[in-house]
Amino acid sequence: MMQPYDGPVIDPHHHLWDLSLQRHPWLQRARAAGEEMVFGSLAPILRDYGIEDYRTDATHQNVVATVHVEAGWSDEHPLEESHWLDGLDHSCGVAHRYVARVPLDGPDVMRLVEAEAANPNVVGIRDILSWHPEAAKSFAPRANRMSDPAWRAGLAEVTRLGLVFDLMLYPWQMDEALELVRGFPQTLFVLNHGGSPADRTEDGMALWRRSLRALGNEQNVRLKISDLVAYDNQWTLESLRPVIEHCLDCFGPARSMFASDFPVAGLHASFDEVYQVFRTVASQLSYDEQRALFFATANDTYRLGIAEPADIRGCHV
Repeated sequence: MMQPYDGPVIDPHHHLWDLSLQRHPWLQRARAAGEEMVFGSLAPILRDYGIEDYRTDATHQNVVATVHVEAGWSDEHPLEESHWLDGLDHSCGVAHRYVARVPLDGPDVMRLVEAEAANPNVVGIRDILSWHPEAAKSFAPRANRMSDPAWRAGLAEVTRLGLVFDLMLYPWQMDEALELVRGFPQTLFVLNHGGSPADRTEDGMALWRRSLRALGNEQNVRLKISDLVAYDNQWTLESLRPVIEHCLDCFGPARSMFASDFPVAGLHASFDEVYQVFRTVASQLSYDEQRALFFATANDTYRLGIAEPADIRGCHV
């Protein structure tokens, strides 16, 4: 058995927000009406979550840099989230790069994607596609957006400008996603949250396993193994292990990366618990494979350009 990884970590998926700005409709609705989503009550995260909050959560995990992923900022205020992030203190590597939000079928999409791409901190775009017939479990405004020519035209602009596209969807949308990634071979897609295995029935997990393997066969798709506890609220190491192992079997360490999805994952686990699971499961792998999962794949995918931890001015999270 190999030793658990103890090298530098890049966290390629987390969020920051300041609720006083009133720019996050999903959090504002939850605060006003106690609204729940697929992962249950949001009450524990209905508070500001800034860089120091993240650093406190991550303090034991040797995180040297992170990628901030859009946090559902209001469509009525485009480009603002990236500008807000630009004003934060990045000296310790938190939000070193961003995945920004642009609705790819929205008005003025070409100008907005171009404006985000002009920001050297923006390395990707996410437009959440996770649709569910139950409103509380749906993150997207409508189904079948990946097949919409207007939406695809927006994605073509993302690709033309050299940005990664973060792909968040449910397993029952993966057939449509497979057609999408084959239709955009020059686009680098990053599938979020292990493909969101939300349906824990036997049939639901079988669909997830089969669909994830199909996407794993496409070389322009990478995988973030993140927030698996959202779909397994009563998780244990042994319940998460086969999910992580299937992710690795489908994509391999060179195209997979571990990520926290904090503070959202904090609804069901501490930061240390999340990474202890990752370290334990990955300890069966070689050091280079573990380094890929915790550091190298994210460093390459999001073009962080970190050769050594000292490249982030010697300051760990």
